[in-house]
Amino acid sequence: MALSLPPIGLGTSNNDDPEECAATVADALEMGYRHVDTAQTYGNEAAVGDGIERADVPREECVIATKIAPDKLDGTDVYESARQSRNRLGGSIDLLYVHWPTKSYSPTDTLSAFDQLRKGDVTRHVGVSNFTPALLEEARGTLESPIAAHQVECHPLLQQRELREDAREHDYTLVAYCPIMRGEVADVPEIREIADRRGVTPAQVSLAWLAGLENVVAIPKATGERHLRENLAAADLKLGEEERERIEGIEPSRERRLIDPEDAPW
Repeated sequence: MALSLPPIGLGTSNNDDPEECAATVADALEMGYRHVDTAQTYGNEAAVGDGIERADVPREECVIATKIAPDKLDGTDVYESARQSRNRLGGSIDLLYVHWPTKSYSPTDTLSAFDQLRKGDVTRHVGVSNFTPALLEEARGTLESPIAAHQVECHPLLQQRELREDAREHDYTLVAYCPIMRGEVADVPEIREIADRRGVTPAQVSLAWLAGLENVVAIPKATGERHLRENLAAADLKLGEEERERIEGIEPSRERRLIDPEDAPW
């Protein structure tokens, strides 16, 4: 069955206080979020699992996603590493990603292991993260499983047009992390002006723009009820054609990455 993701999910990167993380996840689920994203490298899978357990929401209604760390992608490490993540999360993983195609990543060994994890019901779907178009093509030629999602940094100053086209062409979801640029989207004049005119926040404008793109969803990080509700409400904010064109017309020369490690594949 194909993976269906809501337009706005919950990112948990840097939410490493166990109680705050668990409370945030529980609150988010109870107010309507149905997609929660974590990773081994975030160090909060157990807290996310605790929050899922606390929420009065059936787990089967939710998509719980995590990512295998780059140094655990060796074919022999993946199995035990994924099972440990499943145990920390307190149940089956809905979407399991290759976090970065670096360090111990091997297309044949790593992706074959992911296929086996899906066949063995450790995860329902296989995803990749931070891949280039060439790496995506290589992965499609290696995996038996369909790529259900590709997670990358994506926001008004990094619009990822080539990867968005790849997602449309191959019918998977592009999951946008850093969708509000860690709050710095408020410094983008086009976004700020639309927000002021609409009486909404710049973060909501950025999220609404992403949510309106084909095959794209966003996973903003948030803590506190107000920010959680504001982000979720952005899914109902419909931008006009001129507003969308203004954002999409931002010059590529202003492109900016927030996440750019030295061993990144691009």
